[in-house]
Amino acid sequence: MRNLVEFIFRSGDIDNRRTGAKEKQAMEAGSRLHRKIQRQMGSTYESEVSLKQEVEMEDFRIRVEGRADGIFSEKTSHFLKKVPDREEMDSEDAVFFQSETLYVIDEIKGIYRDPGKLKKPVPVHKAQAMCYAYIYALQNHRSAMGVQMTYSHLETEEIRRFYDCYTFAELEKWFQELMGQYERWARLEQVMKKDLRESLSGMEFPFPYRPGQRKLAVSVYRSIEQKAELFIQAPTGIGKTMSVLFPALKAMGEGLGERVFYLTAKTITRTVAQEAFDILRSRGLKIHSVTITAKEKICPMEDCVCNPERCERAKGHFDRVNEALYDMLSHEVCMNRENVSVYADRYQVCPFEFNLDLTLWSQGIICDYNYVFDPNVYLRRFFGENVQGDYIFLVDEAHNLPDRAREMFSAALVKEDVLKAGKLMKEIADVPLTDTPDALRAAARSSRALKTLNKQLLSLKKETDQVMVLEGISHLYDHSLRAQECISSFLEETRNQADEDLLDFFFELRHFNAICEILDDSYVPYCSVEGGHFQVKLLCANPAVNVHNCIQRGISTVFFSATMLPMHYYRELLTTDEQAYAVYVDSPFDNTRRLLAVAEDVSSRYTMRNPVQYGRILDYIVQVTARRTGNYLVFFPSYQYMMEVVSIFEERYGETAPFRLIRQEQGMSENDRDAFLQEFAGVQEEEGENRSLVGFCVIGGIFSEGIDLTGEQLIGAFVVGTGLAQISTEGELLKNYFEKQGKRGYDYAYRFPGINKVFQAAGRVIRTAGDRGVVVLLDNRMLLENHVRLFPMDWDNYQEVNVRTVGNVVERFWGREND
Repeated sequence: MRNLVEFIFRSGDIDNRRTGAKEKQAMEAGSRLHRKIQRQMGSTYESEVSLKQEVEMEDFRIRVEGRADGIFSEKTSHFLKKVPDREEMDSEDAVFFQSETLYVIDEIKGIYRDPGKLKKPVPVHKAQAMCYAYIYALQNHRSAMGVQMTYSHLETEEIRRFYDCYTFAELEKWFQELMGQYERWARLEQVMKKDLRESLSGMEFPFPYRPGQRKLAVSVYRSIEQKAELFIQAPTGIGKTMSVLFPALKAMGEGLGERVFYLTAKTITRTVAQEAFDILRSRGLKIHSVTITAKEKICPMEDCVCNPERCERAKGHFDRVNEALYDMLSHEVCMNRENVSVYADRYQVCPFEFNLDLTLWSQGIICDYNYVFDPNVYLRRFFGENVQGDYIFLVDEAHNLPDRAREMFSAALVKEDVLKAGKLMKEIADVPLTDTPDALRAAARSSRALKTLNKQLLSLKKETDQVMVLEGISHLYDHSLRAQECISSFLEETRNQADEDLLDFFFELRHFNAICEILDDSYVPYCSVEGGHFQVKLLCANPAVNVHNCIQRGISTVFFSATMLPMHYYRELLTTDEQAYAVYVDSPFDNTRRLLAVAEDVSSRYTMRNPVQYGRILDYIVQVTARRTGNYLVFFPSYQYMMEVVSIFEERYGETAPFRLIRQEQGMSENDRDAFLQEFAGVQEEEGENRSLVGFCVIGGIFSEGIDLTGEQLIGAFVVGTGLAQISTEGELLKNYFEKQGKRGYDYAYRFPGINKVFQAAGRVIRTAGDRGVVVLLDNRMLLENHVRLFPMDWDNYQEVNVRTVGNVVERFWGREND
């Protein structure tokens, strides 16, 4: 019932100044307060009464259900005295209140604002109580009902009540109007489900199966059927997206799931998923799919400040959004960024919030990992506490998830930020920016709490040399939680004057406390002094438990990637289910169409970074690109390393360069990235010129995975280094953590994540069966056994080269092109 009335009766503005700060605390405190109030209500009071009613529509039924906080009886005359304008009612209504006893629905709401300032009940709250009143009256043959709205302050427990009463006829008319408003939405949903089910019946895979593709599709279907987890290592070019999406949709059509979440790490992969849905729609599939676009990318405002004073879209958003939803759902099936923006403009609603609302009515949802896994961002409408559904999760490019999950489930508290926030709160308390006494008291409490928290951090700082692993943080957590509660009260009182820096700090503090609550032996809590800053960090060393808890909100999860090697590493970091399946799919391509050369005379070790090595890398690029004019990419271990080679290039060649060089810039915009890739999509040769195009990039960056440059768009790639991250504080902590688990700590912290970057970069070259190209690994450490044993099976034909032989090897490879 709550969902129903919140959807139909929602109105007003989006206002990010209402921080939602106390949502979880309010739920917990509210539950305690509910029970306390209920115990005080006397012997005739019945608590937590379940009510449900089926409502007949023309060709289907809607079941409405909920739980009333309380139902009690009271002498009718006593209750009517509390109801404004009801003591003198007309004779037609009075006849319904002749019974000596009146039954009353009590709806209890815990709030943080002063109940005394409420002039009337919140309409949505009252509507919920009226639903209960109607159903109770219908099922118990009551001619009239009372409604009591109980508001109580969650801290002071001050109570304010509102009273009303209704005849059964009034409640029935109101409820029928409510269901009449909802009927069109229910009918729309019924049609969408029916269309999907019927269109999937008998639908065949849209293409002839490639080698290994049928095996992959069957594995996905069976894992969903068995409500299991599946890990897939399948090479580029096999058609992973369609091989995973199609069987998932078929399973939905047979009632094995209600929604597919296609999760990605990068925008370009989301585009591939959208195209797969479009291909299936062109074959007759009837499905509504939505792609969630980040707020920063879809917001039309210069600054994403979501409150009615700063944004016209936020003002009255909820008054208009339902009509926008119905219009778009009635006329569109592919709800991508462009279409969402069109309808948001038409109805002047916030495109991001509109985008999120569309997910509730879509059977296919394409989105970033964080909408399922991030504890700060996940879609609470699907994954709230104790909420589960028949969801199917398809996790694309899953090799990215361990690092992303580790980041999502880690948190830090920086002493300097605590000190700054404390000073700000003291200034507000001492020199009032508001004349609201409650706000000033909250500011003073916040200042004191932050001062105490800062003392705790200072004490830890004195014990810390550079890095110190902590045995526990319970004492610190008590103080940080107290600081959060105090700041939260202040923000609730002064949302019009909330300082942006204070809000940012508050959200960081809240995240830190949330992670404190789930801290276990998969974490390494530590404190460190670095660059003049002191922090306490809760490092999520192994995110498997947290990731597994997230995917338990659905029924089945498929993790898939072209570079999920070694498989045991990813399974250990992404699930706690020892029964999870794993599938390896061989490459469908002839590996003789790719030359894999490994240099024996180049090293990118930190101690070997010098002009001689930079020059030798440039020699390799010149030798290889001279043998076949075309498009090439070079992946460097860092931006600085790349610029060292650029410097040698410019010094050596000046205006007579043997190839045309373009390079990745720091902080490239989306348009800049598109322009960079467009250079490869169609070579823009200068008149009379026949030179190769060479793009310099950074490994692990925006161009090293998720891009498709097929055929002549890319014929070669160079990968400098082993992909290893530099030795760091957290790297060493991870190494030590995994060694204590009995594993090879260096592999888990450095080697496995590093070599995956190499695999991804090298995988840019061969994308289809018709592609032919060269991959050159420029680091002799790749010839060591501890790297070679990690190579994919189709890398078994690699060749050792040096700067003197590489030209001939490449020439022979291209010479065999027409053999």
